[in-house]
Amino acid sequence: MEATNFFRQIAQMEMNSKLMLTITKATEHKIIVSILIENDSCGDKAKNIIPPLNLKGTPEELDEGFFSHIKKPVQTASGLLSNMENFMKQVELAQTHSAMEKEKSAKEHKDKESKNRKYNEAMVKADALEREGKYKEAWSALPKIGDYPEHSEAIKKKQEIYERQFAPSLFLDAGLETAKITHEE
Repeated sequence: MEATNFFRQIAQMEMNSKLMLTITKATEHKIIVSILIENDSCGDKAKNIIPPLNLKGTPEELDEGFFSHIKKPVQTASGLLSNMENFMKQVELAQTHSAMEKEKSAKEHKDKESKNRKYNEAMVKADALEREGKYKEAWSALPKIGDYPEHSEAIKKKQEIYERQFAPSLFLDAGLETAKITHEE
């Protein structure tokens, strides 16, 4: 069996990417080898514009000069993909540490605290009105569910409690009329 050294030479190349080879017989005497270099860990979409490296020649020409022709371009493209990934990671790191991001995060935190404070104030006001027996006003003082979807269950429960207090009741009204008649006679 004849040794080719093909895979040993691939292993010796300095690269951190995948090589995808497509070999096509172009004519009876010519072969086209297309080499696509990919790096799945690279998140930069620019990697998709790197074209494949195409070599065309006779089998003898490709045997003699294949690695000398592909070594430099493959290593360059592989290095570029690795650098793109490192670059993207460093950009993300810089963003999280930037003053603007910290300021934005602090503003979001402040806005969240302000929103929570307004929610709590509205709930306290509704509770105070409830203690005074002003259920309609208490219901109106409750925060809006659309403004506080994270508290929707608590708001709905309070609304139901207040609605039961100010909803008309036939039995309650009939009892009041009876009481008024007996006191007047």
